[in-house]
Amino acid sequence: MAGVFDIDIDDGMQRVSFDGGVHPHRGQLDEDEETNGIDDIEYKEEYSHGPDIRALNASVINDPCFETVELSERTVKGRGGGKCGPADFELRKVLGKGGYGKVFQVRKLSGEDKGKIYAMKVLKKATIVRNQKDTAHTKAERNILEAVKHPFIVDLIYAFQTKGKLYLILEYLSGGELFMHLEREGIFLEDTASFYVAEITLALEHLHRQGIIYRDLKPENILLDAQGHVKLTDFGLCKESIDETTVTHTFCGTIEYMAPEILTRNGHGKAVDWWSLGALMYDMLTGAPPFTAGDRKKTIEKILKGKLCLPPYLTPDARDLIRKFLKRQVTQRLGAGPEDADAIKTHPYFKHIKWADVINRKLKPPFEPTLTSEEDVSQFDTTFTNQPPVDSPCATSLSESVNMVFQGFTYVAPSVLSEMQSLEFRPRSMSRRMRRPHPSGGGTPLPPTVSEAMELVNPMTGGAEAMDTV
Repeated sequence: MAGVFDIDIDDGMQRVSFDGGVHPHRGQLDEDEETNGIDDIEYKEEYSHGPDIRALNASVINDPCFETVELSERTVKGRGGGKCGPADFELRKVLGKGGYGKVFQVRKLSGEDKGKIYAMKVLKKATIVRNQKDTAHTKAERNILEAVKHPFIVDLIYAFQTKGKLYLILEYLSGGELFMHLEREGIFLEDTASFYVAEITLALEHLHRQGIIYRDLKPENILLDAQGHVKLTDFGLCKESIDETTVTHTFCGTIEYMAPEILTRNGHGKAVDWWSLGALMYDMLTGAPPFTAGDRKKTIEKILKGKLCLPPYLTPDARDLIRKFLKRQVTQRLGAGPEDADAIKTHPYFKHIKWADVINRKLKPPFEPTLTSEEDVSQFDTTFTNQPPVDSPCATSLSESVNMVFQGFTYVAPSVLSEMQSLEFRPRSMSRRMRRPHPSGGGTPLPPTVSEAMELVNPMTGGAEAMDTV
């Protein structure tokens, strides 16, 4: 049975700073974490004869003719045009459902972006706060979505909360899940797979450069936009502040795509994402992940000890790239070194790809969704879209102290904050594939994979290559 797991083994990111201090969560403490960085600015001599903007601001603030307004979600406009809440969105369709809540297609009812279609992710606070790690991951997801901007990563538009729920308003990706397209096609041609692998590689590279491990790469978490380009979604299992000297020990991810070092709990870093990309590439080209079985224990055993069976129809370059992604020895895995994605981008499998064209979205997507309007949901699972869109009332009442855990969740436009903090600021008034379940459980064991089926064939006549990736 497939499943998503997040078990705190030893959230032990340990990095000793050279001055002897250790940050309990992120290694060496940055100076900016001690101060807001404004009061310590030193003015250079060439600016000393100009107007003292800070003094001007202070005089204006102290002038009784001006009203003082607290900087908060009530007074600062979000990117879409003003503060908002659940009442500002019309529920259109259900796009997905998990253990913590639902994802809806919504239409904005007010503001500068009135009429715009978005995706609204609704999370139940009462479910999240039961586990400290779930709370941390939820806050991390919101922070990552605000901070990380990339052509192949979903964009956060708003974030707000009520007493019982958290809301993330994201760009609506009408192309649907890669999972659904793979389910319909069965397998992808190599040209199709190379397009998706290339765009995902750049998304992971960007996250790694920001010190973030993704840790949950799978077809369900990859959506396509209206043009057919990739967008990574669901950052709930990400780990922040990871560099070449740090490892983390949390047991998390989706079993079929989890790297061996997560399963053995020996500590893992960015290289786990490249293993997952190898498993995903294998999935796209064969119809199932490389190591699966009828239950979780046997699947883990296969990931740790099983042989990698590569179908004979794969090209030599595809076979070689998969082998190098699925090296159990981390130091031998492609992308595991300091060069990260650079080593992957030079692999012969991508010899026909110009990476400048990839990042600029100039490559023609192999699948362009046929859409009738911006609110078209035809590319999403009808199991969800046929459900009535209802954001059910929250019956659980949380204490003030519990609600304080989510203080700061509301999205505030970075451009406004930077203006407020700047010295230049002037005040102004089908299927054989089975969907892998969410942490809430359920689901059905996956059918035999290509590798499992090949094990039943006489090795002398099976025609498949068996390979130990140790």
